[in-house]
Amino acid sequence: MDLIEFELFYDYNCPFVYRTAEMLESVRESRERQVEVAWRYFSLSQVNSRHDPSWTVWGAPASEPVPGRLAFAAAEAARRQGRFGDIHMLLLRARHRDRQDLDDPSVVEKVAKQSGLDLDRFRTDLADPDILHALASDHQEARTKHGVFGTPTFVFTNGAAAYVRLAQQPLNGDAVRILDEIVAIAAREPSILEIKRPVKPTLD
Repeated sequence: MDLIEFELFYDYNCPFVYRTAEMLESVRESRERQVEVAWRYFSLSQVNSRHDPSWTVWGAPASEPVPGRLAFAAAEAARRQGRFGDIHMLLLRARHRDRQDLDDPSVVEKVAKQSGLDLDRFRTDLADPDILHALASDHQEARTKHGVFGTPTFVFTNGAAAYVRLAQQPLNGDAVRILDEIVAIAAREPSILEIKRPVKPTLD
């Protein structure tokens, strides 16, 4: 079985990231493909910021509300425990399936508890001023090296990259087929630079 390997730049608040993540979970469960994903942080709040150009999500004061920042910090705190995989899908499902607010510390702590993390260490790491260094590093690499502008963006081992938005979460065994098509176009067909579907106008 061939290995499908890529980095995936993501933001927890993005519904297209959630659909992609569930698709990848379905592919894994099918055991029809071997997939290795390196999840990389990319802040949509940074991209969409209307602040001064010197402002950053990771440099803004802790007292300043910044959408999505707490979820990134929680993921990195879990990563410090070697438990990123335990919290990652739970955070996405809490946000998009259960409609919970990942900017609420009580929600994030509840997810951390469900993940089986050491909560004392989790709280200590969340309070660490350096916890967002990984977000800064991933985001800046995404922009300067790969030209990432949105999420989810796949970056394959051959350097090919693609921003992909799924209309819905793949159902009924379609996950493997759709992943294969993404790989075939995005990673293996360099002559195709962009495919974008027009949106038909609604009739009054």
